[in-house]
Amino acid sequence: MTVDRPISLWDVSAAEPDFAAPMNADTQVDVAIVGGGFTGLSTALHCAEAGLSSHVLEARQIGYGGSGRNVGLVNAGIWHPPAKVREKLGDTYGPRFLARFGEGPNMVFDLIERHQIRCEVTKTGTLHAAHAPSGFEDLRARHLEWQRLDAPVDLLSREEMIAATGTSVFYGGLLDRRAGTINPMGYVRGLARAARGAGAEISTGVTATRLRREGAGWLVETDRGVVRSKSVVLGTNAYTDDLWPDLKKVFTKIHYFQLATTPLGARGAHILPERQGLWDTGQIMFSLRRDRADRLIIGSMGTVVGSKAQGLSQRWARKQLSRMFPELGPVTFEEAWHGQIAMTPDHLPRIYKLADGLFTPIGYNGRGITTGTLFGKAMSGLLTGMDPAGLPLPITDVKTVPSAPIMSRFYQAAFTAHQIFKSL
Repeated sequence: MTVDRPISLWDVSAAEPDFAAPMNADTQVDVAIVGGGFTGLSTALHCAEAGLSSHVLEARQIGYGGSGRNVGLVNAGIWHPPAKVREKLGDTYGPRFLARFGEGPNMVFDLIERHQIRCEVTKTGTLHAAHAPSGFEDLRARHLEWQRLDAPVDLLSREEMIAATGTSVFYGGLLDRRAGTINPMGYVRGLARAARGAGAEISTGVTATRLRREGAGWLVETDRGVVRSKSVVLGTNAYTDDLWPDLKKVFTKIHYFQLATTPLGARGAHILPERQGLWDTGQIMFSLRRDRADRLIIGSMGTVVGSKAQGLSQRWARKQLSRMFPELGPVTFEEAWHGQIAMTPDHLPRIYKLADGLFTPIGYNGRGITTGTLFGKAMSGLLTGMDPAGLPLPITDVKTVPSAPIMSRFYQAAFTAHQIFKSL
């Protein structure tokens, strides 16, 4: 299958090489995995290390979906503050979820170190920036909760945020020292390399077209052949299609776009001097980071309207950079892209058992790096006999969101209107 290239800046800047591996024959394995992103490849790697044979089926290229279009923030946790997580998940799963996801960045960093994955890793934390005084009060409350949990999260004053970011537009922030940044395409390709090295099979350019039971196992029909397996893991998240009935209706699909400048060199050295990734408290989220080559990568919710050279999105990006860093002067954009995010009604991910031996983690709400990596390991544990009660989340029944298609269109219109307003 032809892939439009590049799909993002990360597609061309990743040091880990891409590879194509066509499926040439029918296979039989312990686990068939659909999707070659963070979830699928973490599942394959951890299954291989546990002694299970697996075959990853990717319709396009490794990292084609959200994994290769990610902002690259390795965050500890999700959107909700700790108290809200405990409220939603209860006294057993709430603290466990917070602990597992708090350790999530270390798990990612350990995999990067163990397999020598070349992905521009930084471990200087991430910044949650207050876009307004109300945002700072929200961050102050979050900080108190993190203090109670003895987490290494610091509340930064407005002056401290100026030093950390190079701009005075924020009213303060939180510095989560557990977190960091990566080149997400480098990471996902490195996971693929590690999984293959451990014995997993990976095929690209092959589309799974049908799932059906065959005795006690599964038969995965593709446009290139058949995979027979004892179990199946669907690791498609926001890029879920019609392979399993109604699965793509369990979340609301939204888009997130980014533009990357050409390398700025010394001009941009004062911006995010420790290279933390940043996102803000605004209702329509904004992100900013500086990569190893000193490009600024700026993004927000919505799709790219126009191109890297002209149109609404590049006007929006220019206006935001000029507002924050007027001393920069004119900038040129090297790449522009967008990806899809699976948003659940309560902003919590899900683990579904769709049938005996058929599982899917889904609904990552824009936190794919740690969530996909953690859930891949969890799938391996589940398939090697772990008690489901030990999962970071309970296995739940599929519940569709009837309003999802309408809400997706509504959000897209709202995000485009926001780009227009912020470009004036």
